[in-house]
Amino acid sequence: MSATPNKYAFGMIGLGTMGRSLLLNMADHGYAVAGHDKDAGKVASLNEEGKDKDVKGFTDVKEFIQSLTTPRAIMMLVPAGKIVDAVIEELTPLLDKGDILIDGGNSHFTDTNRRVEELEAKGLHFFGMGVSGGEEGARRGPSMMPGGDKDAYNVMKPIFEAIAAKVDGAPCVTYIGPGASGHFVKMVHNGIEYGIMQLIAETYEILKKGLKLQNAEIGEIFAKWNDGRLKSFLLDITKDIFKYKAPGSDHLLLDDIKDEARAKGTGKWTSQIAMDLQAPIPTIDTAVSMRDLSKYKSLRVKASEIYSKEDISLNVNKDEFLTALEQAFYFNMIISYAQGMHMLLLASAEYKYDLHLDDIAKIWRGGCIIRSEFLNDIYNAYHKNPALEHLLLDEGVSALVSDAVKGSRKVLGATIPAGIATPAYASSLSYFDTFRSARMPSNLTQAQRDYFGAHTYELIGKEGVFHTQWTKNEE
Repeated sequence: MSATPNKYAFGMIGLGTMGRSLLLNMADHGYAVAGHDKDAGKVASLNEEGKDKDVKGFTDVKEFIQSLTTPRAIMMLVPAGKIVDAVIEELTPLLDKGDILIDGGNSHFTDTNRRVEELEAKGLHFFGMGVSGGEEGARRGPSMMPGGDKDAYNVMKPIFEAIAAKVDGAPCVTYIGPGASGHFVKMVHNGIEYGIMQLIAETYEILKKGLKLQNAEIGEIFAKWNDGRLKSFLLDITKDIFKYKAPGSDHLLLDDIKDEARAKGTGKWTSQIAMDLQAPIPTIDTAVSMRDLSKYKSLRVKASEIYSKEDISLNVNKDEFLTALEQAFYFNMIISYAQGMHMLLLASAEYKYDLHLDDIAKIWRGGCIIRSEFLNDIYNAYHKNPALEHLLLDEGVSALVSDAVKGSRKVLGATIPAGIATPAYASSLSYFDTFRSARMPSNLTQAQRDYFGAHTYELIGKEGVFHTQWTKNEE
């Protein structure tokens, strides 16, 4: 795609942090780009930051549309939901058949399905694309997950590959699949992100409340872990958080932040859709629940006055326990990824996405929030065996899990008696122990269902379904 004089090759609607950063990234790679926002201040910020580049911001949407080369390519980075629909409604009368419209926000995948059909009927190309990496990623190289209209993506492919993060020279963007698959994969990405963030928070709780460590030492532990097999973006930023003091302050800003975690909904969506798919993701579910529980601050304070009478501490050898804690975190992180990848496998079959899990792991290795060293192991597992039914069945991953799980058992063996909350740690281990069980106690559950509701059951080694009158009739 090229631009003629005073014409721009790409347009962005929504000039918040992400939209503005992506446009500047494109301009850095030689593309002439335009942006639109109704907020004059955001337009002014774009024009100021891009004053030495081929970038222009507009407050008038018609002028913005007229400034673009045809067929037009426009990306929206606005809040999910009704705002996306409002922008589309405003744009469509101004567009021509063959123009390309891209939703780069965190839209629910069912909304994307609907919009694909509506815009296709109007002769417009539309696809949803998950974008991960935050402000820095958008500016220097994000991970992008486009799905939907493949012909439209192929038109955009050169610019997206140019601005994407690179790992070993490969761009962290690939065509995901048909329909809303791009937004679906981004949703699951965010679910995994919730899980890992909760695991880090629980690790912080163990170190601070259990081992009574000072912030400086906790920061050093996270930094040390990030230099090893746990290397990841989320640990990298965590070590930075444990260094930051507000100007003029003598203590960490972290200690002044209220312990109420907010969310934009993508983690909740992951849990909701996982239930529909019968995809068990308890680590991610727990992370969502703990964010919800954190919001009930006043209730937690009242409960602490009733139940928290004793000082909590761990009676352990510090050095040995820290070794086990590193193993436990590694194990739990693997479980969080494994649950997410299994959900993608099930969704691929249910929605006919034909997802290539190796490619997804590959583009997550750079730019995105859940990038980590372990994603190389995930890529290798699915690249070696595209039909792999579950990440934990891979020979290489199973060796890592078998070695690390002992640390998880040791950590939980200490934290649970001490009364230190580690719900994601516990759910990860329970998921694993159930997953590796050839026989679950679910036969009792099915017997109970048949007893009270005549729901029937199946028998081992015998065809058919059966029902039993579990009590004798009394006359």
